Parts: sequence; C-alpha cells; structure tokens
Amino acid sequence: MVLPLLAYLAGLLTILSPCIMPVLPFLFSRVGHSFRRSALPLLAGMALTFAATASLAAVGGGWVVQAHQWGRMAALAALALFGLALLWPALADVLSQPLVKLGAGLSRRSDQAQQRGEAVGASALLGVAVGLLWAPCAGPILGLILTGAVLQAGSAGTALLLLTYGLGAATSLAVALLAGDRLAAALKRTRGASLWMRRGLGAAALAAVGVSALGLEQASFAGWTLADTNRLEQALLTRIPAADPGVASAPAISRLPVLGTLPPFPKRATWLNSPPLSRDQLWGKVVLVDIWTYSCINCLRTLPHVRAWASKYRNHGLVVIGVHTPEFAFERDLGNVRAAVRRLGLTYPVVIDNDFAIWKSFRNTYWPSFYFIDGQGRIRHTHFGEGAYDTSERTIQELLREAGQKDVPTGLVRP
Repeated sequence: MVLPLLAYLAGLLTILSPCIMPVLPFLFSRVGHSFRRSALPLLAGMALTFAATASLAAVGGGWVVQAHQWGRMAALAALALFGLALLWPALADVLSQPLVKLGAGLSRRSDQAQQRGEAVGASALLGVAVGLLWAPCAGPILGLILTGAVLQAGSAGTALLLLTYGLGAATSLAVALLAGDRLAAALKRTRGASLWMRRGLGAAALAAVGVSALGLEQASFAGWTLADTNRLEQALLTRIPAADPGVASAPAISRLPVLGTLPPFPKRATWLNSPPLSRDQLWGKVVLVDIWTYSCINCLRTLPHVRAWASKYRNHGLVVIGVHTPEFAFERDLGNVRAAVRRLGLTYPVVIDNDFAIWKSFRNTYWPSFYFIDGQGRIRHTHFGEGAYDTSERTIQELLREAGQKDVPTGLVRP
C-alpha cells in the first residue's frame, strides 16, 4: 500500500509543476458550472485517459506510437474547437447541437435532464482530450512507476498506479477549481466580467493548443515552477524506504569515494554525434554520463549546464555522454530523438538505450541522472534530478586534476 500512496501524493504535487500549465485553461473553463456535472466528468476523463495512454505508451510497440500520435492530433483539434467556442458563443451553439440531440435521444425526462446530459457528456469528452494532451513531469515517483512498467512489460498493477497518480493530480486540480469558483462568482457581479473571462480562457486554451501542437511544451514551461516537486517527492521516498529498497540516494561528495565501475556500452547500440565508444577508448578520460529523455522537463532544465560543461572542459579531458532512455514509446522513435538532439543543440555523443540495457547496468531509477567517472573507469560521484550544479562542476574539475590534466579551468559556468 505504500507505493500507491506515494503515487497519489506525487499526483497531488503536479499542481505545483510546470507540466500542468497546458491543462489549466481547459480546467478553468468549467468555473461557474456545476462541479458534479461539469468539472468532475472532466477530471475523471483526464485521469482515466492518462492512465490508459501512459500504460500503453510505456510498454507498447510501434503501433502504439502511431495510435498515440493520431490520438494526440485529434485531441488538439478538439481542444482548438473548444477554445474557439469560448471566444465565439455562436460557434459554441453550433457545436453543442449534436450533444443536445444525443442527450434528447438518451433521456426523455425534461429539458433540465437534457442539459445535465449535455454538460456531463461534453465535459467528459473534454477530459479525454486533455488526458491525451497532458504529459506530466516525470519526478522520482512517476519515473519509478514507468520504469517498472517497461522492465516488467506492464501489468494491471502499473495501470492502477498510473490511475492513482492521475487521481492525485485530479484532486489537486479539483481544489484549485473549487477555489476558482468563488472568484468567478465575485467576477460575475461585475458587468461584462463573465464574457471577458470566457474570452480570456478561450485565448489561453488556443495558446496551449498551439504550444503543444508545435511540440514546445517542455521548452515553454521548463522555467516555470511554484516549488521543487522533485525534492518533495525525493523526501517522500526517503521517508518511506519500503516503497522501493532499490532507490539510491546521492552519496556525499567528500573525498569522492569509489562507487563502482563504468559498465560497458552495448555493442550494437546506436550512437548520435559520434561513432560507438567503448570503455577502452575512454580510459584516461573523465566521463560524465547523463541519463535523460527528450520529453522530460527536468532533463531539459539540466541540459544548459551539461552543454556548458561539455564545451568548457572538452579540451581538458572531459567526455560527456548522453544516454537517451525513453519514458514513453514515442521516445523510442529514432527520428524523434535525432530531431530533439538537433533542436536542443547537443553536440556531444548520445547513445540510444531503447531496451534499458544501460539503465539497468547502472541500476538507475531516475530521469535525469548524472554519473561522474574518473580516468580509471571508476564511478566517483552521482547526482539525481535537478540542482547541485556547482557541486557537479567542482567534481568535474577535481577528477580532471586527478587524471593529470594541467591548467584545468576554474570558476563555474552560468548558462
């Protein structure tokens, strides 16, 4: 029962993360409506759709990639129509006619019953579309669930954990919506406020659709946050170690202890920006292994520092290797990864780890994870998640000096 509780708590924390930003315009469009008939169906549809698509995306093959991409396109089109309907009430009347007819066909009770059916059906469909659009930040707990799904080929337990996570997110959004209801009631007492609020939400919804359609969610929201949710989740994991005894915590940096050795890279792995590298070729070099994936906002936030370190210390014996281990099935598409590497300006070697071979050889459990290897192939320091950039760079400098490098640059990068 511990891991389901952690999954629910991690879902609650998503309200503080930047990944929730695309969802908010659609959520707050339900402000002023019946919570039970409007907001609740939306949140339920979102949680259920997220759990279903995340379960498939974590373990599915190529057909799931294609199905998810088509479903995402359909969801974006539906959400764009919804945003336009908020801007122009006349269009909303036209779009609502099929739902009105459907409600009349299903229920002959009264006009009020038809309106109830219309609100519930429309909100549930909106929730399904939002669930296809939403990709939450993979903190330690969600990463743990998704890793288990991939390594164990999926299970009913994984789907239930993802649903629990989605319900946690829905709970925090419901609280925000109930608080917004009071604000909406106050605004409605001001002449014209309701119309302008509706139009503002419509514009925000269209903006969210545009950002998502262009694949800019991570870049757009990477700098926005209300709290360090990764640290909060890590605190939960360390306080309840029974959730997963294999989850490691970062060791102290003092004296740089030996934590293990660099495992070999798979011989048939695909490499970008470099021919395949082996441990023998890296002997005498200081190596930073960054395990990441391109749709992870937490990973994207670390990349400016990784790029800066690779550039600053390239001529002083540092080799940065990005290990791209996918969270979801669409991240296994090599074309998607190539495009992301170009878009993000990564020029250092990136090895594709679609089968989690490197991930498992490091016994890793996080996105992103840093492993600092000295000139003798020994792991001397690790860091999981964001932050501690100054400590990481000083570790690089110390290992370079240990390896006999002269004139190692001092100071710290400020990307």
